[in-house]
Amino acid sequence: MDAGGLDSDGRGFSSAKEMWREEIGIGEAKDGSKRHEWYRKGIAYWQAVEASVDGVLGGYGHVNEADVKGSAAFLNTLLPNRFGTERRHLVALDCGSGIGRVTKNLLLRFFNEVDLVEPVSHFLESARENLALDGDSENDAHKAVNFYCVPLQEFTPEVGRYDVIWIQWCIGQLPDDDFISFFKRAKAGLKPNGLFVVKENIASNGFVLDKEDHSITRSDLYFKQLFNQCGLYIYSTKDQKGFPEEIFAVKMYALVTEKPKGVSNGRSKRQRHKPALIKS
Repeated sequence: MDAGGLDSDGRGFSSAKEMWREEIGIGEAKDGSKRHEWYRKGIAYWQAVEASVDGVLGGYGHVNEADVKGSAAFLNTLLPNRFGTERRHLVALDCGSGIGRVTKNLLLRFFNEVDLVEPVSHFLESARENLALDGDSENDAHKAVNFYCVPLQEFTPEVGRYDVIWIQWCIGQLPDDDFISFFKRAKAGLKPNGLFVVKENIASNGFVLDKEDHSITRSDLYFKQLFNQCGLYIYSTKDQKGFPEEIFAVKMYALVTEKPKGVSNGRSKRQRHKPALIKS
């Protein structure tokens, strides 16, 4: 990752490598303490955030409807193309699930079972309570099953359980090496024909480091370089529509473990730098 970037204070970095060396000590003899602090401060930020839609969306709760609509449109084309139109039992994993917003409003419409993984305990407890209440009135054929209070850098999915592993507004908390390690581990959690969906903020160029919540917003090229290192291929992409202009552009990537035939990647539109929307 050779492109330069900025932090939220406006400081420039010549490369992502330079930034990660400073933030988590990559290249030093012992990088454990800085890395631990990176994750500790990130979790501490979210532990102070209210367990509400507006809280997890950084004050942009009003984009929830557009977000869900965009994701649903992506899944409506993606799932039939990948799994066919015959009815089958589908299972998803919601990574960085927050209060269960994506599970409740999106994934339970498409999947029979959804597991949630989230490191912020009061978010996950809120998700468990809200989804349990919904379960009293909803068809039992679509339900939240497992709730894992584990950070992604320490999480390993159950082998062969998931048709889709959904990762939204959380992968920016992981430095590049942990990002790659997570996806390499998580591949084993996919069923045959299973795939990842990554939905994330997109920087116009290089990266933007948020010093407040200890996350990074990567460019489309930065993501593609990391996906390549993970041994993943882009099956389909879609730009999120209907968000305010002042926040980052948001892009969806469907990723598979085998090279697809005749798939074009497309490009994301440029937006002004303003970190926002990094949980779900």
